[in-house]
Amino acid sequence: MKTLMRYTRLYCSFDPQYRHFSVLANVKPQSPTLEDLVHVSARVAHVSSLHEMLQLFARTRVPMKGKACHAQVICVGLQADIITANMLVAMYAKCGLVDCARKVFDKMPERSLVSWNTMIGSLAQNGEEQEALSLFVEMQREGNSFSEFTVSSVLCACAAKCAMFECKQLHAFAIKAAMDFNVFVGTALLDVYAKCNLIKDAIWVFECMPEKSAVTWSSMVAGYVQNELYEEALVLFRKAQMMGLEQNQFTISSIICACASLAALIEGNQVHAVLCKTGLGSDIYVASSLINMYARCGCIQEAYIVFQGVEEKSIVLWNAVISGFGRHAHSLEVMILFEKMQQTGICPNKVTYIAVLSACSHMGLVEKGKKYFDLMTREHSLSPDVLHYSCMVDIFGRAGQIHEAYNLIKNMPFDATASIWGSLLSSCRVYRNLELAEVAAKQLFELEPHNAGNHVLLSNIYAANKKWEEVARARKLLNESEVKKERGKSWIGIKDKVHSFMVGERNHPKIAEIYSKLDNLIEELEKLDYKAETAHDLHHVEEGRKQELLRHHSEKLALTFGLMCLPSNVPIRIMKNLRICGDCHSFMKLTSSFTGREIIVRDTNRFHHFKNGYCSCGDFW
Repeated sequence: MKTLMRYTRLYCSFDPQYRHFSVLANVKPQSPTLEDLVHVSARVAHVSSLHEMLQLFARTRVPMKGKACHAQVICVGLQADIITANMLVAMYAKCGLVDCARKVFDKMPERSLVSWNTMIGSLAQNGEEQEALSLFVEMQREGNSFSEFTVSSVLCACAAKCAMFECKQLHAFAIKAAMDFNVFVGTALLDVYAKCNLIKDAIWVFECMPEKSAVTWSSMVAGYVQNELYEEALVLFRKAQMMGLEQNQFTISSIICACASLAALIEGNQVHAVLCKTGLGSDIYVASSLINMYARCGCIQEAYIVFQGVEEKSIVLWNAVISGFGRHAHSLEVMILFEKMQQTGICPNKVTYIAVLSACSHMGLVEKGKKYFDLMTREHSLSPDVLHYSCMVDIFGRAGQIHEAYNLIKNMPFDATASIWGSLLSSCRVYRNLELAEVAAKQLFELEPHNAGNHVLLSNIYAANKKWEEVARARKLLNESEVKKERGKSWIGIKDKVHSFMVGERNHPKIAEIYSKLDNLIEELEKLDYKAETAHDLHHVEEGRKQELLRHHSEKLALTFGLMCLPSNVPIRIMKNLRICGDCHSFMKLTSSFTGREIIVRDTNRFHHFKNGYCSCGDFW
């Protein structure tokens, strides 16, 4: 602050009669007097101070003082000086005033390479990607020279727009200019390819680069994560560690996201240890990624510990922890955190309300959901978007208020998305509403023609209502189409290896022992009145066959293997790619009581914490 005040006093003392100092070059050579030398020296000192102030105001993002400095530039006649004009463009760009930067740029009588690079870079960084591309074309038409910074800036603009065609043109341009192996250009190229879902091209660029910076490695890791190649991201991260490369917050955030998506708790713990060593744990985005990772791995208490450890909590952190508790069906904690956040002076945003409404939907809290939906507009002046309406449809549907959900869909100010119709269809399956199920399914077949799950869901609704002819027709339609049904799969991490299972699994090396252990467990549970709930098997087969199919569901096999391999004091964590069925849900509750083990199952909808014969969802999922 003292530095700012010192510079403020300095530029206020400028003499408005000073002329453009570059005119000194046009003065005819003559013997200068001592007075002339002192005067010129004073001018140069003032110009130097002016440049220092422009750089300072650019670093500190102080646009008002920057504009005052611009006024002094005009007073002393420096507006035509290339160096000064470049500094003005940079100052305005860093302060987010791109229009002002462009005005200075357009009025420059002469531009250097730095001028073009600064202006193109500022446009790309401030969301004016199309303008950046157009300016680059103009630069080429005028025959101006360019550098690797010019090309990398334009590539960044292409990445923001996912402009694949322009990206490939620029790649060819870089090859022609012998810049494709430059570390800046190469990094920008792989980044834009990854963001355009051309991950093979990104990998090719990465592998061909003779020199790679820490940013290059970070971009490649992020590229894998963006394209859902999480295991590849972990492998590359491990390779970077072995090479001793310095990790930054962007790499760490990306790799934590990979761990969250894979529910790889062991690897997540290891990354957390790296964070503690590097001191990056205080970064808001890294901390929020860590909270999300622990929540998605079933460790909500660890997620809350991370949240508590951050001194200055932003809206991003609050949203992460609220979403985490909502995912684990801790609706009371969600509401308490929602109030605490506001008590700290932070107002909820749209993301917060999505988390709160989702928590209400998972617990069937219809009235609470209506209250929060109304609170958005009434108290916080937030306009609900399609995601908030989707949550409300889910709230009504899960509570059995199918017609209320359908009426909301018809009256909302948006076209219903596939997610909204899918939510209604799922609710129709639970409450066996054939009429609205067919309406929702028809919409889904148009919106998602290649999603086999919609056909399967409709078929299951017919089966639950004993409409076997419709079941046969739905399944025939599915078989005739090119879409493929996703098979149910469950997986469990034991030490450093992930074991996956499918219904009727035969390939696991210990499958015979698993089946034997499962049979023994079922015999013991039958003594506690466990009976397979065959209503949850929707195949048109005999009762005995239904019991056999239910007996070997993938989550039961994963649970049995966990009981065999994990210590008694360690929770058994199972991940599943589909919704857990009612029979398996009852089985997990009884097993948790019989064995005294905590069982955590993550399905496509939520987390289920089974303990002492109860589930955290309260049998509402």
